[in-house]
Parts: sequence; structure tokens; C-alpha cells
Amino acid sequence: MKLAAAAILAMLVASSASAADQALIDAAKKEGKVVWYTSLVQDQAVRPLAAAFEAKYPGVKVEAVTGKVADLLMRINDEIKVNKLQADVHHGGGTVGALISAGQVADYIPDSAANYPAELKDPNGKWVAHVVNFLVPAYNTELIDEADAPKTYEDLLKPEFTGKIAWATSMTQGGPPGFIGTVLGVMGEEKGMEYLRALSKQKIINVPANQRVVLDQVIVGEYPLALATFSHHSDISAEQGAPVKWVALKPMVTGTSDPIFLMKQAPHPNAGKLFIDYVLSDEGQEVLLKAGYIPANPAIRNKDSNPDSYALTPEAVAQHLKEWIKVYDELFK
Repeated sequence: MKLAAAAILAMLVASSASAADQALIDAAKKEGKVVWYTSLVQDQAVRPLAAAFEAKYPGVKVEAVTGKVADLLMRINDEIKVNKLQADVHHGGGTVGALISAGQVADYIPDSAANYPAELKDPNGKWVAHVVNFLVPAYNTELIDEADAPKTYEDLLKPEFTGKIAWATSMTQGGPPGFIGTVLGVMGEEKGMEYLRALSKQKIINVPANQRVVLDQVIVGEYPLALATFSHHSDISAEQGAPVKWVALKPMVTGTSDPIFLMKQAPHPNAGKLFIDYVLSDEGQEVLLKAGYIPANPAIRNKDSNPDSYALTPEAVAQHLKEWIKVYDELFK
């Protein structure tokens, strides 16, 4: 693993991707560090990304504070209340809306994101997606044959799946609320609610854990099928030999973006800008790709990781998440 990280680092340092403006680099070096609050997996993504950035920009250290999305948001809010914000850079589709509403997100979209699709950038200039996620069912290939795996939303209603479907109780865009939001968006309110009522009769198992834990339970055979898992998690496990495969439900699956953004009161604003610019550059996106994430930049993304998807934008999540959670509480809790 250390050899792989070293190889990635050497490749990225040698890359000829466009560099940030020299004035920004100089200002960032005067600040000396960037404080990054992140929920990315530490060994898998945080450390390689920090190492690659520090190698490209000597003199600017990355101080990463890792944790769960909800815990990091609570920490940021507590720091803001006492006027002692530590975070320069943060990310998260479930948090950016609340922070924008509170006036805590700066205006900043770097040049490295110039060619990103419009749907992956805030029209008001507050954020850019650095990774995307696809919320999909995943099944144990030793318990369900590929021919019998669900291909459409209606397939999930088949009697053979009753009591055999699990999902995490994560009340986020990447959990049951995101699935519910997609169903309502794709099918419309009336037909979507009719479908969700039918799905609730399938006795879906609520697992008090995150999506990765539920997927691991599918892999060991505790459940044959899981809803609302991240496609790249199955890809990573399958590459390691696990009996798991994800399904791109027709007509489309849930697509979410994970935006990265600069805090308005950032203690190290220039270092924060430089770090965001790097994460969104080809070099930074390659690091995330090799870490098993799905880069937001379509030019860096693997083509087979792009199912047809219904985009849950940060704005839509901020506006409707409570409504989707209410549907979950009524039908599935």
C-alpha cells in the first residue's frame, strides 16, 4: 500500500496539469497551512490527497480534521458561535445549504473547475462538486443470480424480495431520504407515493449503521440485497474478490454531488483557495479516482461508473430533506 501511494505521489508531482496563479501560491505559503474538515476516508483519500498537495506546494501544510458529516457541521457551528472558526475548507451536499443560508460560505470557484458541467457548480459561485455518488441497490452474487437481480424499481416489489432487503438508517441524501426523493422526482408525487407505499409492504430491514456497514453485511450474506448503497463501494469490494454487484435501476438511480467550498471566515483563505483549486484540478481528481471515489470531473471519471441518474442537487436536498424524512418515518420506520 505504501508503494502504491508513493507511485501515485511521484506521478502527480511530475504531472503537467495547470498550476494555480503564482500570487495565490505566494499568499498561501505566507499563511503556511490549510485546515480541511472532511468526511472522506482518512487512509484511503485524505492522506494521499494531502501528501500530493504538499508535494506540489511545499510550505503549505494540510491539517485534516476527519469525522462524520453531522459531527463536523456541529463542530463548525460551535466554532462560529464563539467566533473561533478553525475550518478553511469543508464539503458535503447535506451541509452546504445550511451554511450558505447562514451566510458562512465564501464566493469561490477556481479556474481548475472552468470546464466542469454547470450542474456540478453553484450558479451563485459558492461551491463545486469534487466527487459524485450514485445511490444503488447491491446484492450478494452467491445468494442472488444476476438474472434474478432487480433491474427496475418495480422488480423490488417481487414477493421473493419480501423481508430480504436492507438499508441504512442514515437520514441523509445518501440514505433512504435520497432514495425517496429520487422516486418522487422520477415518478412524480402521486405515482411516487403509491410506489413507496407498495415498497413499504416489502418489510425493508432498517439497519442502524451507515451504507458501508450495510454493504459489508450483504457481502457476508446476512442480507441478500441492500438499497441505497454507494456504487463505488461495491466496485472496491468486488475488485478485492467480494461476492457483490451493484445494479443501475431503470429508468435512473439517485445521483448526488459532494461539493467542496471555502468558509467565509476562513483563517487561511488563500491556502483554502489553493487547496480547493488543487482538489478540482486533474491531478487532484486523479488522486480521488485512485482512492476509489468517483471524481466530479467527467473527463477523469471511469465511463462504466456513470449510470443514468436523477440529480439531487444541494439546493434540492436543503429544501426537501425534511419532507423525505417525514415519508420515511410514516412508511418505513
